[in-house]
Amino acid sequence: MIQPKIIAIIGARPQFIKHFPLEKATKDKINLITIHTGQHYDSNMSDVFFNQLGMNQPDYMLQLGGGNHGEQTGKMMIEIEKIIVNEMPQAIVVYGDTNSTIAGALVASKLHIPLFHIEAGLRSYNKKMPEEVNRILTDHISDLLFVTSDIAIENLKKEGIEEGIFLVGDLMKDLVLSVKKDNLIGEKKIIDAYYYATIHRPYNTDFPERLLKILNQFNILDKKVLLALHPRTNKLLVDYNIKKTDYSNIIFIDPQSYLSNLNYMIHSEGIITDSGGIQKEAYWIQKKCVTLRSETEWVETVALGGNSLLFDDISSLEAEMNSKPSNWDDSLYGNGNCAEQIVETILKLNTFEKTN
Repeated sequence: MIQPKIIAIIGARPQFIKHFPLEKATKDKINLITIHTGQHYDSNMSDVFFNQLGMNQPDYMLQLGGGNHGEQTGKMMIEIEKIIVNEMPQAIVVYGDTNSTIAGALVASKLHIPLFHIEAGLRSYNKKMPEEVNRILTDHISDLLFVTSDIAIENLKKEGIEEGIFLVGDLMKDLVLSVKKDNLIGEKKIIDAYYYATIHRPYNTDFPERLLKILNQFNILDKKVLLALHPRTNKLLVDYNIKKTDYSNIIFIDPQSYLSNLNYMIHSEGIITDSGGIQKEAYWIQKKCVTLRSETEWVETVALGGNSLLFDDISSLEAEMNSKPSNWDDSLYGNGNCAEQIVETILKLNTFEKTN
């Protein structure tokens, strides 16, 4: 049996996490070729997924790096198109909502190659977020849309998308459950009681007064705060002349590898973040999460009480950290076999007729 050739496009940390379970599930079933756009190029944001988890090295490494959104997306499209024209795959897979996602999606659409969007249907209803625009556009030009929940299906239907939708759960849950099952989490690190925090989104970091407000709130919490500094956030601290030594309640640490990140989360007393993926991971490991955003795509985590949203007024951060749900829903976003469901669906439908 000839295996279909499919190209998967990755480039940012969450996409490495999602790609790994799919890569394993496609073995001996699909000829999966990987393009790494280089959107995240810090070693802790990228290389560790290949070195630590044993992912296959990407077939193509573009190393395009940073730049403004338009510049970055444009450079990606140019290089991705060259590869697609040369390889002529039967389909293209994109994940989530990054610039790598929309670049791959637009190339697939213009070359009339079937497009499969994993983690489709998410909406924050905040179009000031580049990710929101990316995910909306990608959904509307995709042939198959793999979603995490019924709410994602409803979001798509509101926009007139009703075909090619498959409820499969979340690839990130596949990996979290696998890591826990294989006991890959190490011993507790650094201190006994702490909150674990990650902050990187522009609305929390691009204005000195906002970043100072967050740091000052961390500094008066009832427990130490381990703040894993995204490279961008760390640079802004220097640019704003914010001295880490002014914050005795905060322990600043480097960006963490996937397993180390989970280690810190599992052994923490709770999690503070503006990351999308960490909100879900926090729920699956049953840790209270406070998200420093006014909205979230992962509305189920809020509805179930495991996640709280704070933005304008963050003075209640400590109270929210100590407000936990009485029960945790183990079935949230699937049962850990998302990757297998995606592969089975692709092979069963054989949706490759658009290919020239």
